[in-house]
Amino acid sequence: MRKIRDVLRLSAAGLSKRKIAASLGVSATAAGECIRRARRAGLAWPLPDGLRDEALERQLFPPPAVAAKDRRPQPDWAAIHRELRRPGVTLQLLWEEHRAVHPDGYGISRYCELYRAWEARLSPTMRQSHVAGERMFVDYAGTTLAVIDASTGEAMTAQLFVAVLGASSLTYAEASWTQGLSDWIGSHTRTFAFMGGVPATVVCDNLRSGITKACFYEPAVNRTYAEMAAHYSTTILPARPYRPRDKGSDSYCTSSVT
Repeated sequence: MRKIRDVLRLSAAGLSKRKIAASLGVSATAAGECIRRARRAGLAWPLPDGLRDEALERQLFPPPAVAAKDRRPQPDWAAIHRELRRPGVTLQLLWEEHRAVHPDGYGISRYCELYRAWEARLSPTMRQSHVAGERMFVDYAGTTLAVIDASTGEAMTAQLFVAVLGASSLTYAEASWTQGLSDWIGSHTRTFAFMGGVPATVVCDNLRSGITKACFYEPAVNRTYAEMAAHYSTTILPARPYRPRDKGSDSYCTSSVT
């Protein structure tokens, strides 16, 4: 605070910011900022008698205005995080339950944004940046779909295939009866048709239809799957075993699309 008083004194004497900075051993920017703050506070040299350092600091550097506290009910993020581990539970479902109890609660976008921010504090990781057209993530959703035959009433189970472009998050999803090789390949070809092109790399989980041997260093790609990739001039990149973050965008979409 002594230097601040000196800055104001020398400024009142007509010295430039550069000369004040050279005289006091401070930067010209700091000297100029001090002078601007004094003007905004209505202070001029000589300062009023009895103005102590604490009072001068409060006038030059007032505390920031505190925004009104958000009075909307705050979700229990820890409980939500635990619920998301259960099969079939999604943020959309948990948000709907939250709004049913708290109609004035957060909207779905803000709800998901706040949860992702809370989740990021649990295990900080490097954000992945995807180049447009570089990667497409494919997998089957963990939860199957029940399909009712309208003629017989028989309930049948369908698998849900999901593909997501890394850069744009453009998503394609379709149901198939099995996770077998023919359905797996067919879903890829229809995905490429829907996307209107083929990515440079297809990142898949270690599904038996696509990867015959899961390995950190030399995974074995199914021959038919590899031939399909060669036909479309793309590359198959299996996610590393027990590394869910390798799955990228589709790991979120396959849990929420159901």
